[in-house]
Amino acid sequence: MKEIIQTDAAPKAIGPYSQAVKVACSNLLFVSGQIPLDPKSMEIVGQTASEQCRVVMDNLTAIVKEAGGSLDGIVKTTIYLKDMDDFASVNEMYATYFDSAPPARATVEVGRLPKDVRVEIDAIVSL
Repeated sequence: MKEIIQTDAAPKAIGPYSQAVKVACSNLLFVSGQIPLDPKSMEIVGQTASEQCRVVMDNLTAIVKEAGGSLDGIVKTTIYLKDMDDFASVNEMYATYFDSAPPARATVEVGRLPKDVRVEIDAIVSL
């Protein structure tokens, strides 16, 4: 069984996907890729990749919290960057969200992201 997780504290989906899906039998939450949208205005926030990463991580946090979890439960993320030259600044901002034992992660440069943002992050969370 799966449970769809939806919160107004993070941006609504801009396509045919859910913010997150919780798998009841395994206590895993699969959070869709988040981009730096303000949940109220649905406008892009931040010019730099670092600024956008902060918004993305705040949106991920809101979704995970709505599902009953915390950032400590994130076991895997994937960071999608428009430009790998932003790796260091995104890494620095991303690190502020994890006190210790950060999750496993992959980071890739992609040709284009939704709404032409600089960063998108998805996550798998153990609840």
